[in-house]
Amino acid sequence: MMPTPVILLKEGTDTSQGVPQLISNINACQVIAEAVRTTLGPRGMDKLMVDSRGKATISNDGATILKLLDVVHPAAKTLVDIARSQDAEVGDGTTSVTLLAAEFLKQLKPYVEEGLHPQTIIRAFRSATHLAVKKIKDISVTVKKDDKKEQRELLVKCAATAMNSKLIAGQKEFFSEMVVEAVMMLDELLPLKMIGIKKVQGGALEDSQLVAGVAFKKTFSYAGFEMQPKRYENPKIALLNVELELKAEKDNAEVRVKCVEDYQAIVDAEWSILYDKLDKICKSGAKVILSKLPIGDVATQYFADRDLFCAGRVQEEDLKRTMMACGGSIQTSVGSMTDDVLGRCEVFEELQVGGERYNFFKGCPRSQACTIILRGGAEQFMEETERSLHDAIMIVRRAIKNDSIVAGGGAIEMELSKYLRDYSRTIPGKQQLLIGAYAKALEIIPRQLCDNAGFDATNILNKLRAKHAQGGMWYGVDVNNEDIADNYLACVWEPSIVRINALTAASEAACLILSVDETIKNPRSSVDGPPGGGRGRGRGRPHAH
Repeated sequence: MMPTPVILLKEGTDTSQGVPQLISNINACQVIAEAVRTTLGPRGMDKLMVDSRGKATISNDGATILKLLDVVHPAAKTLVDIARSQDAEVGDGTTSVTLLAAEFLKQLKPYVEEGLHPQTIIRAFRSATHLAVKKIKDISVTVKKDDKKEQRELLVKCAATAMNSKLIAGQKEFFSEMVVEAVMMLDELLPLKMIGIKKVQGGALEDSQLVAGVAFKKTFSYAGFEMQPKRYENPKIALLNVELELKAEKDNAEVRVKCVEDYQAIVDAEWSILYDKLDKICKSGAKVILSKLPIGDVATQYFADRDLFCAGRVQEEDLKRTMMACGGSIQTSVGSMTDDVLGRCEVFEELQVGGERYNFFKGCPRSQACTIILRGGAEQFMEETERSLHDAIMIVRRAIKNDSIVAGGGAIEMELSKYLRDYSRTIPGKQQLLIGAYAKALEIIPRQLCDNAGFDATNILNKLRAKHAQGGMWYGVDVNNEDIADNYLACVWEPSIVRINALTAASEAACLILSVDETIKNPRSSVDGPPGGGRGRGRGRPHAH
């Protein structure tokens, strides 16, 4: 008698388990790493991604690339997630984190195939990561915060290292100064939103400028705008969230009138409400009026007659930035326009930048906001520059908060690799092999740096291993001279938090993928209609009575 087969899952459900399942997950992660592998380092290539709408993005930021690739494989998605978390937490090192995770898995593949239990591997990896992080903390160099000049030089070098691998590497001196300058203006919390980045097409990259204060694009304006003065010394600034235009009352009230005089009275009342508002604003002594809501043509001309400047429909974040820089507060009514709610700055002017006109507020008293105006030829190029600057800004913020640094360019990875390899020889059992594998996987970073620059990777790695064994702990790949160099002296620095974060995230992801032993995919419900008896199955929509 045949045993009756038990059908547990809906038919068409795809389950795969055991070792083949693990291997296929590992292979999927290799494919993801292939996608970003060539973007690592100063000689990295860029990727051109075209989305479904045909918008092209050129980037070499690992997180951006992985975000734009529509990854469907469930295991490979973890790699996309760690790249994103690295981007959010530290801002740089997104490519390295993906590469490391994939390389960890690649080194483990033979062990998994031989049937070594995943939990053993995970245990070894956790202890290896723990040791590596401890080692980074031991050897990282702390920077004295008291010496402002020294700290600034350090930050500039960190920013330059972050930009080395980007499209704007040619102008890194120019931009790293600008980024450090921008971050230094912020208050203790270093809020990212207070650095505005505006892109203006045309001109060269060198024409980009940092405005200590706020700059935003001239908003939509009505007739009478051109009569307003475009420059003020020490103006008071009113920040409003008030609509200053005639509302035809027909859209929100119904009034029945018997005779023309009544109608006229309504119209007059409406005008007097508006003039009353304008008069209050004018009497408050404000010279520059910014509002989030539209400022109509009557108001524009009224202000122009009285030599005031106004701009309506200012974007909210620009308004908030102005508030942070110039002081004052955003008002929702014009009833209480006292002196303390007005902002102040030294100079307000409207200037032409490229084909656009920008309003500049300079010399702000509480300047904790700044604006970077980027210039450049192609739009994609400017977007990539903005992403690169974002990375550099994040790095500088991190370096201010955590003041310890390590040498980049594969130096720290080689040092950790040597340390773990030495350590693995002191312990018996399977852990020895696995920690050795971890150590070998760390070499992917210098190796990939060599490959991307077109060097002979084996040769350079052998030199590096020898150098680290002799105690040259900051030696890494020298991309300019196809050799190895002391990257600490060469000022290729990055905050140690970047590396710590990358290592922990990569090993977590690798452990996560290893600990999965079965994937159950539910069949797509679109094949057999929506689940739960959709419409058209003799069941109407439930009515809400």
